[in-house]
Amino acid sequence: METFTLKPHFLGNILVRLVSFVILVFLARFAYIFTVKGNKSCNSGDLCFIPEALTLTISGELPDSGTGHRNYYYSVFQDLIADGYLSPNSQSLCIETLTGQDVAALIDIGVIDSIGIYNKSSQPFDDNAFDFEFAGNGVLDRSEQPVEFAKEVSRTLKPGGILVIHTIAKDNYSLNSLVQLFNNCKLVRSLEIDSYAMWQPSIRQVIFKKVTGLEQMDFKKSRNYCVVPEYKRELIRKAEGIIVKEPLKPWITLKRNLRNVKYLSEMVDISFKNRYIYVDVGARSYSSSIGSWFNRQYPKQNKTFEVYAIEADKEFHDEYRKKGVNLLPYAAWLRNETLFFEIMREQTRKNVEKGRGMGRVQSAQSSLNFVGDLNKILGFDFAGWLMSLVNEESDYLVVKMDVEGTEFHLIQKLIESGAICLIDELFLECHYNRWQRCCPGKRSTKYDKTYTECLELFSSLRDIGILVHQWW
Repeated sequence: METFTLKPHFLGNILVRLVSFVILVFLARFAYIFTVKGNKSCNSGDLCFIPEALTLTISGELPDSGTGHRNYYYSVFQDLIADGYLSPNSQSLCIETLTGQDVAALIDIGVIDSIGIYNKSSQPFDDNAFDFEFAGNGVLDRSEQPVEFAKEVSRTLKPGGILVIHTIAKDNYSLNSLVQLFNNCKLVRSLEIDSYAMWQPSIRQVIFKKVTGLEQMDFKKSRNYCVVPEYKRELIRKAEGIIVKEPLKPWITLKRNLRNVKYLSEMVDISFKNRYIYVDVGARSYSSSIGSWFNRQYPKQNKTFEVYAIEADKEFHDEYRKKGVNLLPYAAWLRNETLFFEIMREQTRKNVEKGRGMGRVQSAQSSLNFVGDLNKILGFDFAGWLMSLVNEESDYLVVKMDVEGTEFHLIQKLIESGAICLIDELFLECHYNRWQRCCPGKRSTKYDKTYTECLELFSSLRDIGILVHQWW
């Protein structure tokens, strides 16, 4: 019986196929060629590549690796060259490029000195290294650190260099937020162009130019963030109307009105902000508005908000420490000074049994007019604190204010200091001499303001460009 043996060339074929399979698996897993290009070097932890090597990418294995994207980017770059924003001599960088099709398209169109980078929080390049940088495929929309993203682009882009960003956000609020991120660049053009994705027929293409030293000085002097642009006024016009007729039952009116509220984050994209902050002034208990309303109902676009509760009444302090909320156990005021407050003592059997009133802090008054130590608290400069907390250029701030009549003083101080410009959205309770439940036809003497004066306050805030909602 003849013994069966493997011939040498048969063993060689098996070995060649096995090695080829291992190489294909390796390429399909990483789909990147790591190289060093000129003085723009990447260390071993970086994912950098040049497009000549991209022919080794397995085009059928990745969802974004076909020639369609390459042709799409070719068309985009062709238009940019025609408009003078890109030249064949540009040293170019594609940021957070998934498969390098944009880098390959740059090479195809003649921009030979091009490189891509992916999965890096900071760019491993020298300052002022590139004439042209491109962030396509909505990479900035998905960034968890948009401010750091912008800083790195601003650092590595040459003065006079061009930055092009593709974003799915098309509202003017998001465009303004994007412009504020790149504070050493000026906006050159923003327009809608066709998108490659079937589910997103168009996207916004934003073009920036990095200004030179002298241009930057003049550019910063010319920026006035308290000037309200037309797009903000348009958002205010889209908001729910102010309730002109005085409600007989404010709490019922509030519940109904909350269904009609046009929240800012429902009208615009807030992705390009660095921090998201909610400040509850006169927070009372955790469940009064933070737990029952803001955490449950305010549309946050999957953003994590820093929450600050400002509440002077000690009765509520312990529960906040258990909720992980930043508690300021003081009264929001015009300046730092000692104040006193008075708990409203509505004589009902329930309140008497509890030994305290309804827990509402009355309007703070200067300690100069008060003799004695009872109910003394500390007031702080709310406008100054707000300006130290919030960076207007990059933060998103929502404020709810329920301060038992002090709102007229606080709003005036916010306007005079310019701190009002920091607030993106304001929910304000205005206290006035409401009709008394106990005595039909009689108004409460607790507050001296009228409902008409409250309407004037809301209208004036909207007139100066503040998106304010009525709160009860």
